[in-house]
This record gives sequence, structure tokens and C-alpha cells, in this order.
Amino acid sequence: MPTVEYLNYEVLDDHGWEMDDDDLFEKAADAGLDDVDYGSLEVNEGEYVLEAAEAQGYDWPFSCRAGACANCAAIVMEGDLDMDMQQILSDEEVEEKDVRLTCIGSPTADEVKLVYNAKHLDYLQNRVI
Repeated sequence: MPTVEYLNYEVLDDHGWEMDDDDLFEKAADAGLDDVDYGSLEVNEGEYVLEAAEAQGYDWPFSCRAGACANCAAIVMEGDLDMDMQQILSDEEVEEKDVRLTCIGSPTADEVKLVYNAKHLDYLQNRVI
């Protein structure tokens, strides 16, 4: 069963962290963050990451649940998510910036690290509803 280690994008600013910090997840693990902002969750085979987060009681952002907005966007730092049909992200965002939509994304690796709540990134703002 795949494990997703997650970090809330909103806490980066609070701690002066950057997305490209090599030790971002180590910093998060040592920072005493609550479970909402940092932790890990088990995702069943074929289950979407957003569904797994909700099943564990987390209130991650989303809107359409159909891959048509960027509300649930996450940046995959390690591993990958396979997305069902999505119509909002550019090839560059998916291939070079590693943006994935958690509402239609399922882990394709045993270990995935992602920064959720990435809708706050400048280049995604215009697609948040």
C-alpha cells in the first residue's frame, strides 16, 4: 500500500522554507508541525490522494473533483501520481514543475512525497475557483 508523506504549502512561509530545499521534509519532520500540516497517509491501490486524506479526517482544499481547477494542486517532490483525465495543467507544469491534482491522482510509487495546498503558487492562482 503506497504511503504519501505530505506537507502543507502554507507552512513554508511561516518557517522560511523554500520548495527547493533539499531537506524540506526533514525540516518538516523536526518542526513539531501538527498532523494537518505534515505527516503521512496510506493510500489504497487506485485510491485518489484527496480521498485518502479525507478518509483520515483532513480537510484538504478542492473544488470540482474532476481535474478542471487547481484548488487541489500539489507538487510531487518524490515518487509520482498518475492522474486521470485532467484539463487544466499545462504539459510544462506536469512534466517540469511536477504539479499533480490530488482529486484525480493516485500514487504510482510505494513512497510519495508531496506539498499539498500548492494552489497558492503564483502560476496556479488564475485557475483556483
